[in-house]
Amino acid sequence: MGKVLLGTCSWNYDSWEGLVYSKRQRTAAEYLIEYSRKYKTVEIDSWFYKIPQKTEAETYLKNTPEDFMFTCKVFQNLTLTHERSRSRDLTGNENKQFLSTDLFNDFCEAVNPLLPKIDLFMFEFEYLNKQKMESVHKFIDLFNDFKSKIDKKYRIGIEIRNGNYLTETYFKFLKENSIIHVFSEKQYMPHVYDVFEKYHSYLGDTAVFRLLGGDRREMENKTKQVWDRIVDEKRDKERIINLIAKPPFNNGKVIINVNNHYEGSAPLTIEKIREICKNLGVEE
Repeated sequence: MGKVLLGTCSWNYDSWEGLVYSKRQRTAAEYLIEYSRKYKTVEIDSWFYKIPQKTEAETYLKNTPEDFMFTCKVFQNLTLTHERSRSRDLTGNENKQFLSTDLFNDFCEAVNPLLPKIDLFMFEFEYLNKQKMESVHKFIDLFNDFKSKIDKKYRIGIEIRNGNYLTETYFKFLKENSIIHVFSEKQYMPHVYDVFEKYHSYLGDTAVFRLLGGDRREMENKTKQVWDRIVDEKRDKERIINLIAKPPFNNGKVIINVNNHYEGSAPLTIEKIREICKNLGVEE
């Protein structure tokens, strides 16, 4: 039976006091000490918005046990096709750092102290319409060129947010290049179990599932951004978790990162998932 690592998308939330934390802390790094006693993995979201200082990566390493692992979103300038204004609207100017090998190497150098604990570098792409990317074939060509120039020691995953890209051609490309598909359970994307049923023959024995949820603004209005209760329970969690027991994952490893926006409280969602895993005989 496959192994599952359960964790959250980010972890620095004061409203998790009583659920995960015994008291509030000053920094995200300090929260990791208690967090890593409860979970074995976490997604680093903050480095998507900035390249960290090496000292930050060193502190993350020091504050977590030896068997604790991270999934790490790469710096957003690597995945944005066009520059953004301060209002986050596209400026129309092409982003010259898009899939830049130099920028990726700079990012890896910054996070180098944490490399032994990084399970995966995740490339999260926004919705790629035809104004941003000509076609899935163009995307494959660009990413193929990028991957051929970087060190093969890095484990790479791609999260695509255009359902039209999820084709046989795309999954063949991932398989041929040993790139991990990052499943995204979110608004406007097909359910992860539907994607799995179509393309499981192209998948390796390792995968990442990001449970992100629906309309973010709606969820924030419901919760007032206090993430300590379930406000929108998803009835298909068991269907998602059942994928772990199927080939090829039944002999591999699945990382599940849960966002607060998925149901209202990532820690409480994980409690439910743990019950499902126990019933399936899935090892955590």
